[in-house]
Amino acid sequence: MRKLLASLAITMGAVGAAHADLQADADAAAGREKAQSCAACHGQEGTSPSGSFPNLAGQQASYLAKQIMDIRDGNRQVAQMAGQVDDFSDQDAWDVAAYFADQDASLGQADPDEELVARGRELYRAGDVSKGIPACAACHTPTGNGIGSAGYPALSGQHTDYTVATLQAFAAGERANDPANIMRDIAAKMSDADMQAVANYVIGLH
Repeated sequence: MRKLLASLAITMGAVGAAHADLQADADAAAGREKAQSCAACHGQEGTSPSGSFPNLAGQQASYLAKQIMDIRDGNRQVAQMAGQVDDFSDQDAWDVAAYFADQDASLGQADPDEELVARGRELYRAGDVSKGIPACAACHTPTGNGIGSAGYPALSGQHTDYTVATLQAFAAGERANDPANIMRDIAAKMSDADMQAVANYVIGLH
């Protein structure tokens, strides 16, 4: 656990330095124009009408820009995104990321089942020492806003189905663009029930 936390701290510093200049030049107004083609899946202002696609509104710009560039460069495989950002420059990616980051995140309604909520809260706030799972809040903050300087994403209001699918992809190694294997290591220790509990908790987190 201590080694993982040390890795998180090192990664935060390295990613923050790499993104600082590009993020400073990001143009949200230009990003709005470039984001028109994103609306069908992610909503005009970044709130997706389908649980299969992530909400982008309120997402950390540093994280979102990285995902766009990783998809463009083939470092993250997303079948539904095939060809969508192939002609994006790094500046385009940052502009679009800045636009969505400026939008207000939309919270969803968690399943009120007491045991599900309690387990989700436990994992998010404290982790599970017996399984070697650190608290989600360490990287994503207690309110789920993420840490932009480290490129750690906001989770607040994210669709439950999308969160579960993402954790499953990390656990299976199907998604491998997480810095220092952080999410792959964590997700591999989570049961399906753990994933569902965390996903249910963050949809209404703020």
